[in-house]
Amino acid sequence: MSGRHHRAAAIAAIAAIAAISRCTPQPYSENTMATSRKSVKAPHRAPASEPVADRAALQATLGRIQSLLPTMGAVAQRIGEFVIRHPGDVVHMSVSEVAEKTESSEGSVVGFCKQLGATGFQQLKISLAQEIVHPVQYIHEDLCEHDSEDVVVSKIFHSNIQTLKDTESVLDVAALKQAVKLIRRAKRVEIYGIGSSAVIADDAHYRMLRIGLHATAVTDSHVQAISASLTGPDVAVLTISHSGSTHETVLATRLAKEAGAHTVCITNFGKSPIQEYADVMLHTMARETRFRTEAMTSRLAQLAIIDTLIACLALSDYETSVSTLRSTFDVLSTKRY
Repeated sequence: MSGRHHRAAAIAAIAAIAAISRCTPQPYSENTMATSRKSVKAPHRAPASEPVADRAALQATLGRIQSLLPTMGAVAQRIGEFVIRHPGDVVHMSVSEVAEKTESSEGSVVGFCKQLGATGFQQLKISLAQEIVHPVQYIHEDLCEHDSEDVVVSKIFHSNIQTLKDTESVLDVAALKQAVKLIRRAKRVEIYGIGSSAVIADDAHYRMLRIGLHATAVTDSHVQAISASLTGPDVAVLTISHSGSTHETVLATRLAKEAGAHTVCITNFGKSPIQEYADVMLHTMARETRFRTEAMTSRLAQLAIIDTLIACLALSDYETSVSTLRSTFDVLSTKRY
């Protein structure tokens, strides 16, 4: 696409954002389907009582759709694939028009939007319009066989940066606060991770020790099962699993839940078996390319969530955390020249 076309698309999207954000959702009828894009009525001001959340843009919309698509029903998949292929068109369409194009119903389109975390179709359109205005280039582009070193550096670093931005957009702050409460109330914390998640579990264990929490990392699947079955209401379990589908970690989390422990899971955005046994979910968002699996990029996102969790835990008991950090720093200083 030429630079002139990019500018034209951006201008159209900016206008769409302004129009969408000023409009209140109108009832849709058969007449709405016949309305052309050029004959849109003058927008009405939103009532003062409208929640701010209804007007806020959903972040990483297309990424959310890509992550959830495999777990959606057939109708929702059709809608999702249409949005991915035609985001610029959807911005200018009514809910009825999208339903007609995807051979679904208006209710199915609205339900699809809510699966993404949007309040409705209007919020989805605002989010898509913003993504069109700020197109992301070379972010999740795959590596090619003949890429030079400077191109590889650019692609990898941009991909990692985008993974962190996407993860920030899907991380639920309310869930983070709940995780902090559960861990602080627990007498001890068990951290589970297998494979590439094991090193993240070890890092979380180390970081919790530094602020004075009684924590243990368990990365052997047999020990996980035994340890989880021996937990109870005074134990908090933190499970780290990118897919949320690894049999060993799902089993350990289930056993801990059945024993009465409070469970917190860090996993990639989307539906997964582990959600059934989690009291609190903290989501990452990582995407897979030919030379980099999702688990590779997810490590950065998982570490960022661990950093955030540890910081919030430390601030929740500031004096104790600072004192323990000083004490452990003095101990570690004996290990350095």
